[in-house]
Amino acid sequence: MQFSDFKLDKTGDGLLPVIVQDACTLKVLMLGYMNEEAFDKTLRTGLVTFWSRTRRELWTKGETSGNYLHVVQMWPDCDADTLLIQARPDGPTCHRGTPACFDTPTDEGFIRTLQALIQDRHAKMPDGSYTTRLFIKGPKSIGKKVLEEAGEAVIEAVDGKRDRFIYEASDLLYHLLVLLESQDVTLADLERELALRHR
Repeated sequence: MQFSDFKLDKTGDGLLPVIVQDACTLKVLMLGYMNEEAFDKTLRTGLVTFWSRTRRELWTKGETSGNYLHVVQMWPDCDADTLLIQARPDGPTCHRGTPACFDTPTDEGFIRTLQALIQDRHAKMPDGSYTTRLFIKGPKSIGKKVLEEAGEAVIEAVDGKRDRFIYEASDLLYHLLVLLESQDVTLADLERELALRHR
């Protein structure tokens, strides 16, 4: 992908509109603009870099706050006049200290947020964390918890206890996410498999 591949006649200023989305939660984080220099720097460094229309200079998101946006994937839209970047944020994206510049509900995509937290626990293995203890015990022990929680969820479903079923199903999903992480498998891997079956 090259900057010259984009059609920039719609903006009138030669700038490319860029939508940034959290690669884990899929939450839309912000909108910015790139010129060719910002686009090339983003490709070169893997850090989202924009052209500031007010300051008339390049700015790498996070260069003052430390809240960088690490590029995971990039796609042009169907008209080749807008770019979508999926990125991994180091912290809040908005200058207000909020995760995103758009105030959409924060609980959307929480399962992916939980997956990211579990991945972080696996990488850092903090003392006192239940998730850390599960990883230390290994896949066999985690698998037993998945089976246990699945059984409890089924019992509540059969008994018609909706609130209890939601509670137990949530336990099941959490432990399944831990088991997935122990096998280096993500929700995206499952989505790809299910999409293949659907086709």
